[in-house]
Amino acid sequence: MFQLPPVYFERLLESSLDIVIAVDHEGQIIFYNDGAYKTLGYTSAEIRGKPVTMVYPSLEEARRVMAAMRSGESGESSQVKNFETLLVAKNGERIPVTISGSIIYDETGTEIGSIGFLKDLREIRRRDQLATLGELAVGLAHRINNPLEVIFNNLELLSKHLTQIFPDEEFVIEEERIESIQRELGKIRAIVNRIDDMAHGSRYDTTEYLHGSRMADLGRDEAVVSQQAEAQPVERALAGLTILVVDDDLGVCYSLRDLLLEEGCEVEVATNGLEALKVLSRRKVDLVLSDVVMPDLDGYDLYMEVRERYRQTPVVLMTAYFYDKDHVIKRSRLEGLQEVIFKKPVDPARLKNIILQRCRPELATTAPSSSDVQENK
Repeated sequence: MFQLPPVYFERLLESSLDIVIAVDHEGQIIFYNDGAYKTLGYTSAEIRGKPVTMVYPSLEEARRVMAAMRSGESGESSQVKNFETLLVAKNGERIPVTISGSIIYDETGTEIGSIGFLKDLREIRRRDQLATLGELAVGLAHRINNPLEVIFNNLELLSKHLTQIFPDEEFVIEEERIESIQRELGKIRAIVNRIDDMAHGSRYDTTEYLHGSRMADLGRDEAVVSQQAEAQPVERALAGLTILVVDDDLGVCYSLRDLLLEEGCEVEVATNGLEALKVLSRRKVDLVLSDVVMPDLDGYDLYMEVRERYRQTPVVLMTAYFYDKDHVIKRSRLEGLQEVIFKKPVDPARLKNIILQRCRPELATTAPSSSDVQENK
């Protein structure tokens, strides 16, 4: 019967994707294939003739593998199958592997060395880990979404209840609190949905959060919020509008100015209410965006002056506080003010939509109420 010459087997071993290492009776490496080079990083020239302990984390680990091989842990004498151990790559990385190998004897039964076929377990373990994490993510998403639904529904009921028990001027503050809770819950729901999508997918992206440590990329908050919100306003829908920004913090003025300039607006800046009135006396603006707390004219005073002198010009107040200590917002609401932005830094998408509601309602994602329209006439 025809038999392949030994050179065929050697070529097969050389080209194997698995690690193949053979050692002589003194434990020196005499065969080292391409698969070993690609996994461990040592070239054949670097490692042939060196002790096999060079690729093990310790002498004790190398002896443990040989002891398993000699004892025939696989059930066959002088052999081992799928025995787990560790190798150390040239870069110092520890690589989990399984080894299947046997001791080699000559014709007289004398031990002349051993050969091992080693399989890198990293990718296998990663797939197993991803499968486990996927099952966990699906269960987690399901368990979180159920109470989220209850919270959303009860918040909606609470909002309706508050409209019945609070006067309009007090409900303004409570409504904004509820909306802020709904927005944050919306982020949580979107993140949970993203986790569920990732669990059913074949891959996911990661991002670095500490040097050398990575986490699953669940998307930025802006992207998450947009999944829950309605369609965003038309791109550069604010172009051509003139906005007057009023805030005693010049940094806030400039940041809002830059944001609105990017949208194609013309922007005037004033650092107090009196200066804002001077701007309004010399040019027409489409909207006044003003801080609530200012040293000379506060937001209420400025709103009343604008309403008296420039009734066609809408005013939007903004504040970093939920607590309306001086009742500026309450008083302004009672006088007809429609929009208040309660959180700084201002959410750009929300600001854009509020300006559109006041100036170009046909382009806003939420149409203004009839009372809003009447106020701007």
